[in-house]
Amino acid sequence: MAKFWNFVFFQAGWFACVIGAANQQVFWPVIATLLYLAIHVWFAPRPILELRLLLKAALFGAVVDTLIANWGFLSFENSWPSPHLSPIWMWTLWALVASTINSSLAWLRSRPLLGAVLGAITGPMSYEAGVRMGAGAWGTNGQIGGLILLGLAWGIAIPLFFYWDRTSIKDDLVKNP
Repeated sequence: MAKFWNFVFFQAGWFACVIGAANQQVFWPVIATLLYLAIHVWFAPRPILELRLLLKAALFGAVVDTLIANWGFLSFENSWPSPHLSPIWMWTLWALVASTINSSLAWLRSRPLLGAVLGAITGPMSYEAGVRMGAGAWGTNGQIGGLILLGLAWGIAIPLFFYWDRTSIKDDLVKNP
């Protein structure tokens, strides 16, 4: 049942942040999503490791989205904290994706190739949906290029998040047998 609720809260957080960005009102959606993530970490079997995974994913996503936006393939609505960085609501969404790694996406743990393929397909689809809902726009360098870059990024991201989680657990077991 926990995996079901993880999926539901992932979807709710995604829609809240995207709709909030499209309407220039991301404060409450981000706060609500961060509250869910705090509860998720609190109840995780290894809270510190889960928090580290979420923070690494958010940083990875901030770098990826910032690069793709600065290269002219994508622009975001509600660009706080800086027009030169991807917006905080996107950082929150990357952490939200990472919250599924040990829950609703756990079935992909031993299938890195499938995770890469699914990431390469569903990641760009999510951005396209966000653009169509008004949370961003394809930049001057075009939609196709942006989708290809996002596909590459997400094809790397999902297996990478599983790798980070697996190595964190191994390190933790070595330090705390």
